Amino acid sequence: MKRAVLLFTVLILSACQQKIEEQDIAKLNGYWEIEKVILADGSEKDYKINETIDYLEIKNDSGFRKKVMPQFDGKYLVNNQSEKVKVIFKNGKTFLEYKTDYIKWQDEILKISDDKLTLKNSQGISYQYKKPIPFSLK
Repeated sequence: MKRAVLLFTVLILSACQQKIEEQDIAKLNGYWEIEKVILADGSEKDYKINETIDYLEIKNDSGFRKKVMPQFDGKYLVNNQSEKVKVIFKNGKTFLEYKTDYIKWQDEILKISDDKLTLKNSQGISYQYKKPIPFSLK
């Protein structure tokens, strides 16, 4: 009975995950801000305001990610720091592999649409992103 319940649970969870296609990768390009983080234990943290947001640029399954800071005039403050990003399709899953001079890691892409993105790291932490709304005092 326990095996049946476990099998059913695995099937339900895998059915809820979006199959990421090659054409979905173009949706990664642009600005993304964290909306919510779900820790491995299920606890959640909502982000109402973000001091930094991510900018992704991917072409031919590779590119970069930068942290940028939104400014009051609607522009972004940018520095020279970036991470190389590579898209990897492996065993029916899709990963973003990040690399700096010091470290390399992966996040699995769970869901992606034009305005939402969910990534999960190797510690089981899920990051839910949304496209930011440009801010301006003008």
